[in-house]
Amino acid sequence: MPSTRSDGSSRDGPTGHSELTAAISTAVVHVFSQYTGRGPTKARTTIDGELVVVILRDGMTKGERALVVGGKEAEVLRLRRAFQDNMRHDLVTVIERLTERNVEAFMSANHADPDAGAEIFLLDGDVADGTKGS
Repeated sequence: MPSTRSDGSSRDGPTGHSELTAAISTAVVHVFSQYTGRGPTKARTTIDGELVVVILRDGMTKGERALVVGGKEAEVLRLRRAFQDNMRHDLVTVIERLTERNVEAFMSANHADPDAGAEIFLLDGDVADGTKGS
């Protein structure tokens, strides 16, 4: 059975606080704040073998939230996708540094209401227990 680590709560309750998952969450939020001027207020990273998923919440700017309320959700989602395309290199670099693995695939998804996003990284191998990049 694969091991799953998360820096947040799961459906089954707290799963522990791994240094690696916390470091990934912090780094991904930092990249977002560098590109958008504001990072998400909540982030949770889950690692399952070669899969790293970062769930981000409350990341829209005040302007983006106003556009969603005004019926421009599709435009906001397109803008978010453009930001993620621009951030791709920096996000992949952070994950590779922290996991000490190569990212083979990177995918992003966004949702406007509720304000949530997912950054998904498929690595070239399992992340070893206790691995922490330098």
